[in-house]
Amino acid sequence: MPMIERYPLNPIIRKTDVKPSRPDFEVMAVFNAGATSCQGRSMLLLRVAERPIPQKGYVATAVLDLQHPGTYRVLRIRQDDPDLEQSDPRVFSYRGQIYLTSISHLRRAVSDDGRRFEIAPLPTIVPEYPWEEYGIEDPRIIFMEGDYYITYSAISSLGVSTAIARTRDFQMFEKLGIIFAPDNKDIALFPEKIGGRYWCFHRPSQKHLGSPSMWLASSDNLLDWGHHHFLIGPRPGMWDAERVGCGAQPIRTAAGWLQIYHGADHRTRYCSGALLLDLEKPWRVLARSCAPLLEPQASYEISGFMPNVIFHNGLIERPGGKADLYYGAADESTCVATIDIAETLAWLQENSKK
Repeated sequence: MPMIERYPLNPIIRKTDVKPSRPDFEVMAVFNAGATSCQGRSMLLLRVAERPIPQKGYVATAVLDLQHPGTYRVLRIRQDDPDLEQSDPRVFSYRGQIYLTSISHLRRAVSDDGRRFEIAPLPTIVPEYPWEEYGIEDPRIIFMEGDYYITYSAISSLGVSTAIARTRDFQMFEKLGIIFAPDNKDIALFPEKIGGRYWCFHRPSQKHLGSPSMWLASSDNLLDWGHHHFLIGPRPGMWDAERVGCGAQPIRTAAGWLQIYHGADHRTRYCSGALLLDLEKPWRVLARSCAPLLEPQASYEISGFMPNVIFHNGLIERPGGKADLYYGAADESTCVATIDIAETLAWLQENSKK
């Protein structure tokens, strides 16, 4: 196995560390953070999932108030209402409409050592538009050409789309709009152009044929995407048998693009694996790990809101050929683990299948 070291004091951020955005809400989870370096400090954009404080005998959720962007209205339903259906802790159905049990925003956190973070007391990026009606989730961050670009999932009754925002200082943000229409998520940009074009991973969610798989697309302006290439799909009987999706941005190495991706099996057990892609033709898979690189083993990964989940979408390269992976554990807390890039490449070559 390559050297991979969980931080001994994981989780680095728990839900009790984050203030709710309003007094009648509670924080359910803080997880799936995007990560980058900014002005010499580690910067996270945390996904903070909140809900109205529960009242006995009721199910409640928050929905964006489209008349007042950035604010929420509370929908509260009696648990004995015959029109209420709930079998999953993440969602419920009421009168034929599906709702999430929480609504997410993005919250800034900064650190000098990448381990101890100062968390902003208020939301940093909030839902505003109809396609963000049920919240914004799972950001990925890349610095390129003088700007930080943030891709994130935008959730609404219209489906799950992916949008992009831009900032230079993590104080002011410009939302540039939807780049992949529903249902599509898990979008991570490459950190540089290839062949004069921008590239990204994306993950359509097939409803009739196929299964949730990783694709590539390219663009000449970061807004209009095409030139699609299928990359990898689930593998029956393996740790990534049910779905796959990208992690954070890939790491450029002499051997190729190293991408740490996620996969899940039919028990919804999420692990992280590794891919090696050709530097000039990134749709060419040079190696793919047969075994997980990082799998749920620690207590905070095995138990939580969604047990047995490791979901990585934040990465910061460090001196000495290391990289910090920031990941959500059990859909509840934020953790970090460090990999040695050279050792990971060597392990991947020994434990690979295209």
